[in-house]
Amino acid sequence: MANPAPRPLTESPAGAAYFTFAHLSDPHLSTPAPLPPRDWCSKRALGYLSWYRKRRFEHRAEVLAALQRDLAQTRPDHLVITGDLTHIGQPEEFAQARRWLEALGPPERVSLVPGNHDSTVAAPWGETYAQWESYLATDGETDGAARFPSLRIRHGVALIGLSTAVPSPPLLAIGRLGTEQLARLAEVLTETGNQGLFRVIYLHHAPVPGQDNWRKRLVDAPALAAVVARCGAELLLHGHNHRTREFQLETGGRPVPVFGAASASAVGAHGEPGGYCLYRIWQEHGDWQLALERRRYDHNSDSFMVAEQHRLC
Repeated sequence: MANPAPRPLTESPAGAAYFTFAHLSDPHLSTPAPLPPRDWCSKRALGYLSWYRKRRFEHRAEVLAALQRDLAQTRPDHLVITGDLTHIGQPEEFAQARRWLEALGPPERVSLVPGNHDSTVAAPWGETYAQWESYLATDGETDGAARFPSLRIRHGVALIGLSTAVPSPPLLAIGRLGTEQLARLAEVLTETGNQGLFRVIYLHHAPVPGQDNWRKRLVDAPALAAVVARCGAELLLHGHNHRTREFQLETGGRPVPVFGAASASAVGAHGEPGGYCLYRIWQEHGDWQLALERRRYDHNSDSFMVAEQHRLC
């Protein structure tokens, strides 16, 4: 007898109320403007040459168009995006990305944190991240400067965004949280844990110590792991590597699942093709349940297809 077809993730377990969100990362959707003379002496010059020689052939508009068609069909309740919308963090790229975000959905349905490419060099807030402010901000935050961690609560799920995006020297792609953000994270995790919420932490760089080489690492990953071990979390999501990844963060108690996403726009000529993940969260007999569905770009059909489904808890 043939195995039954997998049930779509958007189907609810019998009688259960559930929340489904999509996690995507590293769309690198922008086209950089020609560099002004002053930028040829900055890290942006290396990034521009990388885009011109290679990256523009890998990160493709047609893959993003297929992604948007697929999201229109899977209809998640919310989108979580873990950074690197741009290539070299130009103000013009931020404007392009803002238009793309608006096409995906209103800020109430799309949560964003930045990546290292978005902070290639130090740049004025008003020319760059201010254009994404409503997608970065905590619910109800209107004072003109997004602060991290951000917190958005949807259907019993606490979406906790961290910024690891800091300018770094040429040839480095490191991330850093800093002591202040980590201290605030401990407070947010404790408060949301006391409320019985399902806590999802999302950030750009990989959060597991030793997961990446020194050039691309999250510098204070051990400190983040210590906060999570002390205060608890149910799920960690990241991007940065352009590869689907699955790890567990050991906490001394129940391990916390950690998932990395492929680039959402990759055609797959130089690595893993574009992909994203759907997560479904619900309660069963008072316990939180989690299932995922990975979707991957198929060049032949120019569409995203189911690559994997499984239930985690």
